[in-house]
Amino acid sequence: MTLADERIERLHELARAATDECDRDRARYYVRLARRIAERQRRPFPRSFERSTCDACDAYLRPGKNARTRLQDGHVVVTCDCGSQSRYPY
Repeated sequence: MTLADERIERLHELARAATDECDRDRARYYVRLARRIAERQRRPFPRSFERSTCDACDAYLRPGKNARTRLQDGHVVVTCDCGSQSRYPY
């Protein structure tokens, strides 16, 4: 595990904690920073982190707080408060 991977994982934990404390701006900052580290180091963004963030507004998604999760025809649809949707198979 490289230093970049460790930092991305730590930022994932910090974004989750900030969202739990209702500090959405700080969580957004952590998500943007993690994305920037992954892009600069040409590392893939971890799947668990990718599926818990909004691509449009960089919000850290917590179902019931700022995201809606629905099951439809073999895939999961996650809708952010900003209106963007992400879909992935289950």
